[in-house]
Amino acid sequence: MARILLAVSSHDVLGDTGDRTGYSVSEAAHPYFVFTAAGHEVDFVSVKGGEPPAVVFDGEEDEPEVVAFLTDKTAQAKLAATRPAARVGAEDYAAIFYVGGHGAMWDFPDSPDLARLAVGVYGRGGVVSAVCHGPAGLLNLRLPDGSYLIDGKRISSFTNEEEHSLGLVGVMPFLLEDELIKRGARHAKSPNYVAHTENDQRVITGQNPASAALVAEQVVSELKHL
Repeated sequence: MARILLAVSSHDVLGDTGDRTGYSVSEAAHPYFVFTAAGHEVDFVSVKGGEPPAVVFDGEEDEPEVVAFLTDKTAQAKLAATRPAARVGAEDYAAIFYVGGHGAMWDFPDSPDLARLAVGVYGRGGVVSAVCHGPAGLLNLRLPDGSYLIDGKRISSFTNEEEHSLGLVGVMPFLLEDELIKRGARHAKSPNYVAHTENDQRVITGQNPASAALVAEQVVSELKHL
């Protein structure tokens, strides 16, 4: 059994729209159950700590995993009082999973403590993973030699086309696909909302909500080889 850390956003406002945002419940629920079904222990971490803002997107409220997650006493107790990243040690975890949701675009990239956790997990031979907007947390991760973790690696994320389809290009602080490419990532994608994952040297990423469980399954597979 390994311990896996699910990172969720603390950011709750969608740009200047006044709309609520946060972490995607679906993108936490599916990996949570994949990990726990495999016998792993799951903890949650957020940038600020406390109860993170959660979003259930239209059409996801009836997903069995979402319903089960929202009524899972263990998961909800941990989420009600997430530890801030500053108080979590990387040495306790074999993998970190950056949960998506638009909130991640605002607070994941510039959190030095989340970065410390991911680089620490990776440096100890662990797995760094993310889905949808979660790869925003990978943008500024640097290895000890100063290079970007994602430089030269195959990475997937929510795409420019998918952001256009939501009408949120002007709302986002940046386009995630573009910024990943600027950091040297070899970005790979499928058509809008089709599941797509990439696994490159213990960095596992997924394109969209449909990819969340698949990323988690690859993390579980990777952990068997560590």
